[in-house]
Amino acid sequence: MPGAGRGCLCGAVLATKLICFDCDSTLSAIEGIDELARLRGLAVLGRVEMMTNDAMEGLVTVESVFERRLEIIEPRREDVAAVGRRYVETVEPTARDTIAALVARGWTPVIVSGGFTQAIQPLADYLGVARVEAVELKFTADGTYDGYDETAPTTRTGGKAEVVARLRRELQPSLTWMVGDGVSDLEVKSEEVSFIGFGRYVVRPKVKAEAGIFIISLDQLLKIR
Repeated sequence: MPGAGRGCLCGAVLATKLICFDCDSTLSAIEGIDELARLRGLAVLGRVEMMTNDAMEGLVTVESVFERRLEIIEPRREDVAAVGRRYVETVEPTARDTIAALVARGWTPVIVSGGFTQAIQPLADYLGVARVEAVELKFTADGTYDGYDETAPTTRTGGKAEVVARLRRELQPSLTWMVGDGVSDLEVKSEEVSFIGFGRYVVRPKVKAEAGIFIISLDQLLKIR
């Protein structure tokens, strides 16, 4: 399936409501790509962090920085595993209980991210989210970086909207929400998809201004009617 989806949606045909979560600075306090850069030292972190922020603010396109950041970092398999552990350590404090409560109310949660599937999967497992739509990294036999899945929609502008549209065709939900902190999440907003801006870790003015609803804690989702 395009977009590096992981896992399955048990009982997907019965799903009535769909909620898609961004990962970085939403389900977890960190930006995974920046954490990978941090392992290469402060100089690399500074370069990558600036590119990440510019993309999340909508100042540059995602595709203009996606490949370049990875070329600068050249992450190894063990680096990605370390970031996976870090995601869980820095999980948004209300995320696990909130997602469990949403599932009990008939919501199907999916993580839709421009981050890396291998790093996000431990967090998804911890949160009880069966499906991750992100970007698979490639490694050689010795764990050296060997590229990424260039067909993954979330590597480019409008990619998250493509993924959510595909999920909607698949699940036929009666209601769809997208929750996130960045402009790439805001792009999902449409007549069919309600966008909920998230600002616990970073408040982006454009996202806050254009979000239908803006929250600072994920458990606030449970109060939305």
